[in-house]
Amino acid sequence: MNDILEGMKWRAAINKFDTAKKLTDDQIKKLMETVFLTPSSFGLQPWRFLVVTNPEIRAQLQVAGYNQPKIAEASHLVVFAVEKIVDDKLVDKYMASVGKIRGMAPEALKGYADMIKGSIAGRTPEQNVEWATRQVYIALGTLVAAGAVEGIDVAPMEGFDPKKFDEILGLDKLGLSAVVIAAVGFRSADDPVSKMPKVRYSKDELMIEVK
Repeated sequence: MNDILEGMKWRAAINKFDTAKKLTDDQIKKLMETVFLTPSSFGLQPWRFLVVTNPEIRAQLQVAGYNQPKIAEASHLVVFAVEKIVDDKLVDKYMASVGKIRGMAPEALKGYADMIKGSIAGRTPEQNVEWATRQVYIALGTLVAAGAVEGIDVAPMEGFDPKKFDEILGLDKLGLSAVVIAAVGFRSADDPVSKMPKVRYSKDELMIEVK
């Protein structure tokens, strides 16, 4: 527990990354493997994660991200995308995976599948995408926490044009849409934010105990 606590005390919303310091292949692999384990409602995992390192694409994304330098300067850029259509096909895909991994026949999973489909049917398509989008933010939180434990800076960002990101990355063709991004790397020695004390409300202001 001390690792995550100390890591979260250390982390900061980094603005300036060390362009000469890159994550190793093993580091980014372990970070993303942690993200893959993120829980989601019903286990549906209505997301995709794009790890972008290509300099030319990163330069285009920087323009679409209001010219924020860290989009291009961080070691890696992770784009969190959501499924644009949340429907029975998504449920069937997940059930096929459950059956394969757990060795369960389709008949044994029908009741669970029907329950999920009923929940989806109770919302509009727009509400389902909004619901799925909230799941994506859980994955972002996993990346932030994992990075903190490993001493890797993760800077979440909503300041970008999602439609332009979709166009540059070809997400429309995949039935996906960018929701949030994260610059991942190592802070520059002269990053001002990392030297500032954290501003957090006290536990008494933030937490309500119901006994």
